[in-house]
Amino acid sequence: MNSIIIDGLSFSLPLFIIALGGIYCEGSGVINLALEGLLGFGAFFGGLSFALLSATFLGNSPSLIYLSLFFAMFGGALFAGLHGLMCIKFKANQVISGVVINMLSVSLTAFFANQINASVFGHASNKFQLEIFPRVTIPFISKIPVLGAFSTNMYTFEFIIVIVALFMWYLLYKTPAGMRLRACGDNPHAVAASGGNVNKIRFWAIIASGAMAGLGGMCFAYSISTNFSPSIYMGFGYLAIAAYIFGNWKIGPTFLACILFGFARSAGYVIVQKLQLPSSYSDLVLTLPYILTLVLLIFFSSANKPPLSLGEIYDQSKR
Repeated sequence: MNSIIIDGLSFSLPLFIIALGGIYCEGSGVINLALEGLLGFGAFFGGLSFALLSATFLGNSPSLIYLSLFFAMFGGALFAGLHGLMCIKFKANQVISGVVINMLSVSLTAFFANQINASVFGHASNKFQLEIFPRVTIPFISKIPVLGAFSTNMYTFEFIIVIVALFMWYLLYKTPAGMRLRACGDNPHAVAASGGNVNKIRFWAIIASGAMAGLGGMCFAYSISTNFSPSIYMGFGYLAIAAYIFGNWKIGPTFLACILFGFARSAGYVIVQKLQLPSSYSDLVLTLPYILTLVLLIFFSSANKPPLSLGEIYDQSKR
């Protein structure tokens, strides 16, 4: 049971922060299917920064691990700007833009990783090797049966994600800026009538989603494979999209959906180990969150209430 909780949290929390970015973007009225590409590009940017800085003046400084998270957020936000430019400046189809961003991210990161490794580090590889992310156990609390597993052997990035998520929750629900953002998703013309700049709000919501996706992607890179590689594109962005759709574009229910997906994944691995099944069955376990997604969407999709203006291109002349 402890293993299910520990591994489940290390998967659920990065997934949640990616989904939270999607809530920001789609809450403002812009469809974001680009989360897969944004998390991958963010992880690439963070992995590249780690490789370059560790090879120069910082060495293996522990602070470099945390610095790479910041660079991953910057890289995800930077690439999200392309989605924002296409959807807001050029009024492109938001679904097609998101799909193209995903395809472009896979191709660009693989190409750049190969070229940089060959020219800078002198070896043929499409990976950037990372350090093992620090883990901590909270004394006393970890001794409590079952509940103690929630404070045992935790990646420190889990605390960072919780802090960032709480800040983003407060910003979205407790501040005028968050109210305007949500209003842009439901009634953008009312926002414009009150003096708000709809396109500017939507653009910064897209940038925020890219930063959150980059953070989640980098955490996946550290916890799943301890390197950046094309394997980071494993459908986690699409799973995050399913989580916030199932969560009805609300942070609380989305968090519960991510926990459910993460625990389904970790429980599957434990079952494979307990039954001593061949290692090939571990690949089958990877499908459990997606199968669960399909089941949940079948039963709960009729109750979904997306933002009223989601996917609608804002045109001020139609006021």
